[in-house]
Amino acid sequence: MRTLSLAAGAKIMEIYESDDFEVKSKSDDSPVTAADEAADAIISAGLREAFPDMALVTEEQSASHTQDVSTFLIVDPLDGTKEFVHRRGDFTVNIALVEDGVPTRGVVYAPAKGRMFLTLADGSAVEEDGPFGDEMGTTRPIRVSEPDNDALMVVASKSHLTDETKDYIAKYATKDFKSAGSSLKFCLVATGEADLYPRVGRTMEWDTAAGHAVLNGAGGAVVRFEDHEALTYGKDGFANPYFIAYAPGVDLKPA
Repeated sequence: MRTLSLAAGAKIMEIYESDDFEVKSKSDDSPVTAADEAADAIISAGLREAFPDMALVTEEQSASHTQDVSTFLIVDPLDGTKEFVHRRGDFTVNIALVEDGVPTRGVVYAPAKGRMFLTLADGSAVEEDGPFGDEMGTTRPIRVSEPDNDALMVVASKSHLTDETKDYIAKYATKDFKSAGSSLKFCLVATGEADLYPRVGRTMEWDTAAGHAVLNGAGGAVVRFEDHEALTYGKDGFANPYFIAYAPGVDLKPA
């Protein structure tokens, strides 16, 4: 998964650094570029070769969205396409393994930022220091913060900050607020750079599974917004409800 994320990231950056690239619209009006499609081809081929008997769900292959599975690989080859299109750098390659509805292994690679987050075989989460080669380099264990509920660090979406999300954040005593794109928000909570990430807006499981796995490995949690029950995977159409990702020391407010 790490190797495929690096190969996909290299292709994405080749297109990102080109003079121009075409942006098309999908049926839901979300953007898609040649980078999404090229990265998907690299990752899908590699995963199918390595894990031929494992179900594969990927954003760019709509036929994969009709599966009824609880254990599967799930891919967003370029999460944060809007950040990519606007050349803001906050985009990631997401690859995850879900087992019985729980994301257990994940890789989140942000090629423009040179950051790589992943889970190890024992389930713990690390950040790898670049430059990234064929062999894994130096890694550092990452761990969620011990938050101060009177001065929380909050992170939220850069491109999808809804009024509902702002209203929910207003229930907390916040020290700082930062916006970030893609699944990097999960990773900022996982490293302790943020305490809380609420998402009161539409997401799909491929947007969240890899970051969720990394956050789990760092001692964090992701729960449903409405009832604070654990967010599970393999749902109908792989669509997520609203959710909250957080360090467990945060005193969660009701929806």
